[in-house]
Amino acid sequence: MEKQKRALAIHDISCVGRCSLTVALPIISAAGVDCGVLPTSILSTHTGGFQGFTFRDLTEDIVPIAEHWKTLDLKFDALYSGFLGSFEQIDLVAKLFEDFKTPDNIILVDPVMADNGVLYSIYSPEMAKGMAKLCAKADIIVPNLTEAAFVLDEPYKGESLTREEVEALLAKLSALGPKKVVLTGISFNEGRLGAACWDDGKMHYCDCERVEGYFHGTGDVFGSALLGGLLNGMTLEEATRLAVNYTHKCITLTVEAEQEKRYGVCFERALPYYLKELGK
Repeated sequence: MEKQKRALAIHDISCVGRCSLTVALPIISAAGVDCGVLPTSILSTHTGGFQGFTFRDLTEDIVPIAEHWKTLDLKFDALYSGFLGSFEQIDLVAKLFEDFKTPDNIILVDPVMADNGVLYSIYSPEMAKGMAKLCAKADIIVPNLTEAAFVLDEPYKGESLTREEVEALLAKLSALGPKKVVLTGISFNEGRLGAACWDDGKMHYCDCERVEGYFHGTGDVFGSALLGGLLNGMTLEEATRLAVNYTHKCITLTVEAEQEKRYGVCFERALPYYLKELGK
């Protein structure tokens, strides 16, 4: 039997509202991957659609945890970062990437910080600029259109971009350092929504039927599903297509169940589809 792969998910824990680690851990685990975690902060709920949430910064825990792992000679097939809890964490996570990088593993950065042209309430413009530094150390980055604008320090142009504009955006993002870029929220047709991927200069697009509304946590569902596909031998194009279709399945099941959107999507109910597509 093939040796089990190991990933590290560096995200916050939002105790209620499916996103970040409560999404990444089960999806990556379902893909057959041993998924370790490094929590960046703990929140009572995620920051979208809830008032009065608690927030505990775990910056001080990152270095001691990483130092202990070094004594164990741990190796990771992938390092996957998302929502960071403080500006200081950018440098700490960049150092962790350096310490645990190997010639064969994947560093995937989802610069989780903004949506619909606006930064999340906990993020500052300084953090947004700092995130570009972390993206430079990645093999793959997975921003949405808003995050791409902040990372590049450019104005947000909205969702309606031409193919030429999307490809120019992907080229600029790749010029930061990562050879592979997956840009989400791409729509060339009012009824369709998906992603574009740049694979060392090669372009691919994948979309599906648009479901109206805003669904929290779908970026984390997408990134986690993408990584699971890559760690199961898929190409970037194949993994992007899987992530788009799985995320769409999660959203449609949520609508059918009349689930309150702020609590995230019903990703659990769509896991059988995900496993089937992975050949599990």
